[in-house]
Amino acid sequence: MTTQASKDLETFENPNPGRDYTISIDIPEFTCLCPKTGQPDFATITIEYVADKLCVELKSLKLYMWSFREEGAFHEAVTNQMLDDLVNAIQPNFMRIRAEFNVRGGIYTTVIAEHRNPDWQAPELVNLP
Repeated sequence: MTTQASKDLETFENPNPGRDYTISIDIPEFTCLCPKTGQPDFATITIEYVADKLCVELKSLKLYMWSFREEGAFHEAVTNQMLDDLVNAIQPNFMRIRAEFNVRGGIYTTVIAEHRNPDWQAPELVNLP
């Protein structure tokens, strides 16, 4: 295989830095390993963020997600590591990562981690009739 997993997250300039808008990315085939048993864990990862100056490039994000396939990690740890790595790469105004892990031993796990730039104020929610 010529494509290799990588922890390097590439970025590009936000094409509309003067506007708050939400970018939502769904990754339905995330895998890592259970650190206790070595068995595979499967999850759907949803990343939502409001960019500041940078956005994450999707191919590098795919390769980043692949990099967890052979790593043992608790669900809570891997979700927070993703958040930390993405925030370090793009410094968003807001980011939420939702990791919905498939059933294991009759238990579903969902981990939600968030980051908010303290200097950013979210726009007021508009409720349409």
